[in-house]
Amino acid sequence: MSAAGEAVRDARSVSVSVNGEARALPAGTDLGALLATLTQAASGVAAAVNESVVPRGRWAATTLGEGDRVEILIAVQGG
Repeated sequence: MSAAGEAVRDARSVSVSVNGEARALPAGTDLGALLATLTQAASGVAAAVNESVVPRGRWAATTLGEGDRVEILIAVQGG
């Protein structure tokens, strides 16, 4: 692939870390969209981007960028 082709590919995706695992996401992906692909939980989910907790109401407005570190916590009940 040419250098120009490499630049186009890079412009269409970003590399982020999700719970310590590297992932390539389409550029423009927001936190809400990422969480929707990773969990079906309707409640009990918390998320942080770059060590800052993001309230559920801000997930759709939080666009993920190159190098962002996302941590997702899912509460589970047990006994």
